[in-house]
Amino acid sequence: MKHYIVAYDILNDKRAVKVRKLVYSYALGGQKSALEVPMNKKDLKAFLKLLKPLLSDEDRVNIIEVDEEPMLFGKADVLAYDKGVIIV
Repeated sequence: MKHYIVAYDILNDKRAVKVRKLVYSYALGGQKSALEVPMNKKDLKAFLKLLKPLLSDEDRVNIIEVDEEPMLFGKADVLAYDKGVIIV
């Protein structure tokens, strides 16, 4: 499983709510509109299939693959993720 940073800027409030709900349903956590999302290839394809119809040409979504172990500072710690576990 790979980790991605999904950062988005959606200009329409209704679309923003839909995108936020979708991204948060996959995410471990993050800061407002930039979240850490663990996905395998199958999950990524499903995510993109759901995401694309929600977007307009004026919106921006960046999905950045994290290739290496993250650099952690302060109290930051690697979050463990097991498929089917919900982290609130």
